[in-house]
Amino acid sequence: MKAVRHLLALVALALAATTTASAQFVKGNEAVKVMPDGSKRIETAPLPATGPIRSTKPCNADAGCNAGPWHMVETNVGLVECTEAYARPGTCRKSTYGTTKLSRLWVVKSGTNWLQCQFPDLGSKCVNMFARPPANLPFDAVQ
Repeated sequence: MKAVRHLLALVALALAATTTASAQFVKGNEAVKVMPDGSKRIETAPLPATGPIRSTKPCNADAGCNAGPWHMVETNVGLVECTEAYARPGTCRKSTYGTTKLSRLWVVKSGTNWLQCQFPDLGSKCVNMFARPPANLPFDAVQ
């Protein structure tokens, strides 16, 4: 009986690890392109052409100034959580998704549109980042 419980515990742990690992990307995110040689080419959202973000100092990930949700962005170093959707230098840190519950948004590209999605799923509530307010107000979730 003890061996069965031990086996069930191992199976549950393996399933939990698999679920966490598979949720660390957004299926259909066109910002991630797999090249013929197997390497990946990753795009990150561009800064808007105009507006205050172009002249404001970014909030660094380790500065404690992020008052909003963390933006989950796929980059050349893997999945990171950033204080902004544009993943500028210093604004991102290693992902804690799956180990720490935080308010999060997922930054993805679909066609020519950059979206902020509530969950790592294009079927969740997604808004166009570059739409005019209030249509660009995202739906974050603690996850």
